[in-house]
Amino acid sequence: MKKLILIIGAPGSGKTTDAEIIAKNNNESMVHYSTGDLLREEVASKSELGKRIDSFISKGNLVPLEVVVGTIVSAINKSPKDIVIIDGYPRSVEQMDALSEFLETENEIKLISVIKAEVSEQTAMDRVLGRARGADDNEKVFKNRMKVFTEPMDDIASFYKAKNIFTVVDAERGIEEIVLDMERLIKSLI
Repeated sequence: MKKLILIIGAPGSGKTTDAEIIAKNNNESMVHYSTGDLLREEVASKSELGKRIDSFISKGNLVPLEVVVGTIVSAINKSPKDIVIIDGYPRSVEQMDALSEFLETENEIKLISVIKAEVSEQTAMDRVLGRARGADDNEKVFKNRMKVFTEPMDDIASFYKAKNIFTVVDAERGIEEIVLDMERLIKSLI
């Protein structure tokens, strides 16, 4: 059975970096997929699907549900390791519900933890604008991305808290401390 860990957080919270380091530190048993990277790879391929994804990402909007869920399910199913860390998902109640419905019918994958990397909006904006990875990294798009992230977060947190699998980690600290906390939590659950 594959064990699934989701790491969520605002743009610039460090969730992808944290997940990458944890998976690298435990590469014999864990693999990491970034929802954003999976979608950006499709955009870079210049496929029709990639162009469709780009029309949403470039404005800071969410990619349609069926595209994201399909991308994630495909990554989990192809995973060569039993512990799968995915960051950047879910970002909406609809995404959360779709994953939950999928997992209810799936006997080979169990969601064991949802970790929120928590940062202030100012810290998140400073990080995103400081890295300027692409056309979507400007203040106007960031503010929209932050709004898109924040609006469903209470509902998402409540849903996973009710399942007793939700943890908040202070992501304002140094990366070593954050990764250590997340890694300890994950190892305690597997």
